[in-house]
Order: sequence, then C-alpha cells, then structure tokens
Amino acid sequence: MKKGELAKAITATLLALVVLFPIYWAFSASFFSLKEFSAFPPLLFPKSFSLDNFRRALTESLLPRFMFNSLLVSIVGSSLRMIIAIFAAFAVVFFRFPGKNFLFFLILATMMLPGDALIIENYLTISRMGLLDSYGGIMSVYLLAPVQLFMLRQGFKTVPKTYIEVASVDGCSDFRFLVSVVLPLTKSIVLTLWLHSFVTIWNLYLWPLLVTNDPAMRTVQVGITMLGYAENLDFGPTFAAITLLVLPSLLIFLLLRKGIVAGITKGTIVG
Repeated sequence: MKKGELAKAITATLLALVVLFPIYWAFSASFFSLKEFSAFPPLLFPKSFSLDNFRRALTESLLPRFMFNSLLVSIVGSSLRMIIAIFAAFAVVFFRFPGKNFLFFLILATMMLPGDALIIENYLTISRMGLLDSYGGIMSVYLLAPVQLFMLRQGFKTVPKTYIEVASVDGCSDFRFLVSVVLPLTKSIVLTLWLHSFVTIWNLYLWPLLVTNDPAMRTVQVGITMLGYAENLDFGPTFAAITLLVLPSLLIFLLLRKGIVAGITKGTIVG
C-alpha cells in the first residue's frame, strides 16, 4: 500500500471511530446501573448486562406510544411525500406545458429558504387549520420536498422518451406507464429517497415539539427528553430508549447500504 493510500485509510478509520464512538457508548450506557454512571473515571463497559433499563423505559413511560406515533408519521409522511414528488417529477420529465422549467426551478429555489425562518408562519397556519395535536399537523409541512423532486427528475431522465411513445401507441395510460415502466426502472432511487424521508421525519424534534401539547401525541424524539432524571443521574432508561431509536436506522443502513449508494449515484450522474 502506498503512503498516500495508507494515510487516507488511517484518516478514514479515525473519522469512523469518532462517528461510531458515541453510538457505542450510548449502547453500552444503556446497560449501566445507577452507580456506574457516577463512577470515576467513566466506564466504557458495563460491569454486568441487565435489561432493567430497557424494561423501565418501556413500562414506566409512554415510550411505546411515542414510537408508534413516530412510526405512523414517518411511514405515512414519507409515502405521501414520495407520491407527490413522483407525480411532480414525472410531469416535469415527460409532459410539455408552458412554464415547466420556470416552475421546476422555482420549486428548487425554495431550498434556499431556511426552515427556521418559516416555522412561525407554519405554526400559525397549522393552528388556524385546527391541526395542533394531530398526525396531520406533524407531517403536513414535510410533504413537499424539492430535493426528492430533483433526484427523481434525474432518475426519470434515464428512461428513454421512446418508451412513452411506444406505450401510448399500445393504449397505455400515463399512470400505467409510470407504474409499470418508470418506477420499476428507477426503484433504487425511489427506495433510497423513501428511506431518506423516513429517517428525516423520524428524527424531527423542534416541529413536533411545537405542534403537540398532549403527551400521548408526542413523537419519540420529543418524548425521549421526558425520560431523564438528571437530579439523581438515573440516565439508564434514557440511554436504553436512545439505543432502541438508533437500532432501526442503523440496521436499515447496514442492510441496504449498497442499494442506497447505487440509488444516489444513479440519480446524480444524469444531467
């Protein structure tokens, strides 16, 4: 191995350790007893492996309800987000209508608007619509995604235009062409973007905190802050809950990492 390649490998390894260490320590701390949290120097390994912290996190709090709320909002919100983006990208690529390019770039321009600058107006809108403390209120502002639209447009452009011409001659409708031809050819991109949307909505904190007052409507990222007992260093249930939250995203990445990389690459190489 050349010196340059060795330096890159060492740097990549160190960066990976920096990223992975907090995940490891959170998993390890989920098995700590109350005394082990106050130990000095801090422990890297639990002295014993007990599931008591997991039991407490699941039984002494609304964590199962929080996880259900997040799961419902993430699945439904991601699916609706992708359906809207798919139809929009299909229209941009395969239809001709006045102002198509202007509308497309206008939508992309909204990516330059910081979310924090719109949060007050979004809250007032949701409040006027009576959607506070509702699943619709949590997911509504994330149903439109310019990034998904752009990536799907790039992927749909890989489908030859002659396909839709041949399909129309055979009497195939636009919707059937989308479902039967376009989506199967770009399924890696669609899956990647759906997973990205799922993780994004799953990890939301500020917006669900603002639009929910009922504890039973809290999402998991908000509800997890209600598990701590800082006055007596009883962090075990909190770290157990964090471990439960990280594992799904980690497993999805490990199982589908090749498809995710292929989908991202396929969506960016088309001009």
